[in-house]
Amino acid sequence: AAPAPPRAGPQHRPDAAMARARAIVLPALLAAACAALLSQGVTRCFLAPPRAGAAPQVDVGFVAAATLGLAPLALEQPAGAFDSVVAMLQSWLVGASALVLIFGAVLVAATANPLTKRRQEAAKLMQQK
Repeated sequence: AAPAPPRAGPQHRPDAAMARARAIVLPALLAAACAALLSQGVTRCFLAPPRAGAAPQVDVGFVAAATLGLAPLALEQPAGAFDSVVAMLQSWLVGASALVLIFGAVLVAATANPLTKRRQEAAKLMQQK
């Protein structure tokens, strides 16, 4: 069997092979140059942290206050869903009645304020004199 004749085409020409070799060398050189420049920049820009002679001081009062302040968050229970619509409506009624009682107490306190009544009496006495 005779060897097959070489095909004519751009991939078998010697100048195409040289062009491919040059196309690989140039990006490799650029990548090496960029890496060298970056490594030089990194060594100039990096600053080591100062060496600590002693361990940092911890304020015990602050830690205790923060722990006590955050303690209620540890005791919180997750929110639970209502068992039924009836339970939800009952809770709304309890909340609404508590609001009515609070607003009623505020209204009574505002109308029966002894300090306001004393000021009104003092103003009447001043007008009479």
